[in-house]
Amino acid sequence: MRQAFHGKLGDRAQVEYWSSMTSIEQTILQTLLELEAGVRSMPQAKPKPDLRPFFARIDALARQLPKDADASLLHYLHHRSYEKARLWLQGHDAENQAGSCRH
Repeated sequence: MRQAFHGKLGDRAQVEYWSSMTSIEQTILQTLLELEAGVRSMPQAKPKPDLRPFFARIDALARQLPKDADASLLHYLHHRSYEKARLWLQGHDAENQAGSCRH
């Protein structure tokens, strides 16, 4: 399956980062982007999309990550901080606001 690139055209750092991601991380990122698109479509959608399959897929993918995967990514996924997980996967973790758990 061909993966989508969600950076700016000519953004070499983003391309290099994308190519260093594992296939599981790439699939998690793609699923997070699809979930966000579903959420954005909700105000106009009739009937409303069922987002539960996205949550189930993200949970299943998170369980496939190795135990030595990045602690921040694991934390974001286990606590369902999906926007933070997306930013981390896109190489923008510095943009994440610390939550009450300091992540």
